[in-house]
Amino acid sequence: MEAADWASLSDEDLLERRISKLGLRLDGTALEPLIRQLYDELSAHRLMFQPPSHIGDEWFVPIGIPAIFVPFFLVHDRLRTLERTMMLEVEGETPEWFMKLMRHEAGHAYTYAYQLTRKKKWQQTFGPTSREETPDTYRPRPFSRSYVMHLEDWYAQSHPDEDFAETFAVWLTPQLDWRTRYAGWKALQKLEYVDELMKSLAGKPAVHAPRYRATDYDCLNVKLKTYYARKRKLYEETYPDFYDVDLRQLFAAPCGIKASSYLRLRRRRLMNSVSEWTNERKFSVNRVLARLIDRCDKLGLHAHNDDPQQDFRVSSFITTLVMNYLFTGKFKRTK
Repeated sequence: MEAADWASLSDEDLLERRISKLGLRLDGTALEPLIRQLYDELSAHRLMFQPPSHIGDEWFVPIGIPAIFVPFFLVHDRLRTLERTMMLEVEGETPEWFMKLMRHEAGHAYTYAYQLTRKKKWQQTFGPTSREETPDTYRPRPFSRSYVMHLEDWYAQSHPDEDFAETFAVWLTPQLDWRTRYAGWKALQKLEYVDELMKSLAGKPAVHAPRYRATDYDCLNVKLKTYYARKRKLYEETYPDFYDVDLRQLFAAPCGIKASSYLRLRRRRLMNSVSEWTNERKFSVNRVLARLIDRCDKLGLHAHNDDPQQDFRVSSFITTLVMNYLFTGKFKRTK
């Protein structure tokens, strides 16, 4: 992509720009060969339909429309930098992560292109699906073997449509021996059905290809600051209140370094560690840390300067808070 006039702007000035006015396109970017890779993977199974790709505000396939929308911030390095500043991570930033999401969205596109949910065996395998009864949240069963493991947060369990998309993505992944990986799992029956179903579609064009324009999905006609205000609000999960008794046990030193200062010094390391082991978004974990720091300040707590176990105890405490929420609260459907 040619250098854009906005690429050298400060974050403050860039946030004032409308996304739709940035002149973004997929052609000529590092994403173009990855999109072609998806088409090659489909062609390897003699599948003719190649879902068109467009730029959107997030990863999604419009209901009833067999097309994939890729987040705008992946299109340009400057926007990736801004996304990381605002959200602490960039969803789909590596080629491997990008392809996992593309295969998932391709599953949705194939659902619509071939009207798969109308098939009786599809409904028997994945369950009934309804536009009118599509929940925004779900409670997963982390140890269930009835679903494949592809995207984080046990996403296959969120809805029959997502179950199919995740199963399709696993089936499509090159060099993955899914029969061995899921041997003894009930999810293997779903994979076998997808394998059978895709073989029946080999060489056949899409049966449902409605006319539409990418501009019909006017999700980018907002300023970047508005986009991030909405996104940050969406990701600010409501965690349970922190209990003062726990904090007083963690930081029981009568003097020494202020507990809030201790947490600030280790904030990024704690955030990365907890995010890695819980699969929770860094932005949400960072919000937890911000609340901890604020509460420690109000309680006037201190930490020992030379306690080698302090980091371990604090990391375990924050991980417990996050996991308790994840397994007693609700997950949001986002893809």
